[in-house]
Amino acid sequence: MSNIYKEIQKRILVLDGAMGTMLQQYKFSEEDFRGDRFKDYTSPLKGNNDLLSITQPEAVKEVHRKYFYAGADIVETNTFSGTRIAMADYKMENLVYELNYQSAKIAKEVAQEVTRKEPYKPRFVAGSIGPTNRTASMSPDVNDPGYRAVTFDELRIAYKEQTEALLDGGVDLLLVETVFDTLNAKAALFAIEEVKSERLIDVPVMVSGTITDASGRTLSGQTAEAFLISISHIPLLSVGFNCALGANLLQPHLEAIASKTVFAISAHPNAGLPNAFGEYDETPEEMASQIEEYLKKDLINIIGGCCGTTPNHITAIAELAKKYQPRQIKIVV
Repeated sequence: MSNIYKEIQKRILVLDGAMGTMLQQYKFSEEDFRGDRFKDYTSPLKGNNDLLSITQPEAVKEVHRKYFYAGADIVETNTFSGTRIAMADYKMENLVYELNYQSAKIAKEVAQEVTRKEPYKPRFVAGSIGPTNRTASMSPDVNDPGYRAVTFDELRIAYKEQTEALLDGGVDLLLVETVFDTLNAKAALFAIEEVKSERLIDVPVMVSGTITDASGRTLSGQTAEAFLISISHIPLLSVGFNCALGANLLQPHLEAIASKTVFAISAHPNAGLPNAFGEYDETPEEMASQIEEYLKKDLINIIGGCCGTTPNHITAIAELAKKYQPRQIKIVV
């Protein structure tokens, strides 16, 4: 039984906060994104946060380190857009393996460094697998509802490449996150199972969907319960939700699935909803007070933060999580 299965039985595990929010504070320029290696690259690269694992690795390491010392048990790799589908925006499809491998490697280095200092609390790295910028369930063209910008097989191949690189870089688990289209997620899960079978390995997998608005559904139209059912054929460490909503608005959807699954439940909500400038104003104390309702209702095994959250938010959440027992689950490995 791997360590994460043991640790999740002992306590509520804390996931890190937003990577993008932290990287924005560095105010990196186009030149910073490029570094020496890509200084003559033909495409604009500013905004390609995954690339910073190659061009600004010390900054990415520093973000991981801050989250671990804030109280996180798990940090996510800087690979949210780490597929060749998403990297096509920057004409960097050929860098996908290296981006994922390097991101995993530097996160793992920090995890091992912090674990050595605090061996009583092992730290873990989750390979972040984002949803890509295309959807397999719906047409992007209102005049051609049958058209698809991506196929299941294209997604599967892209996710497999990302998964292999993350595992080679040393991640402890995989996190298929911000799922707005369950068909995309199924392609990722299919690819992960394929890699596990080929390598004769087992690796814990988390899946985290996103409820996009007050309708209580994913972008591809599923309720929380339908989302759970449609991925429950895969052996998962956890299922849950992240992004789009603040902690208070996410709670009903966690309640909808918590009583219906043997999997652990995860949540990493935003720091409230964005203001008119696209920024998040919710303080660590405000966010923690809403998350305490999850803990009182015994809903959660893994808790963290998404957009707008910082190490201060994670500190407040981690201090709170210490006071509560984790939701009881039956681990099947």
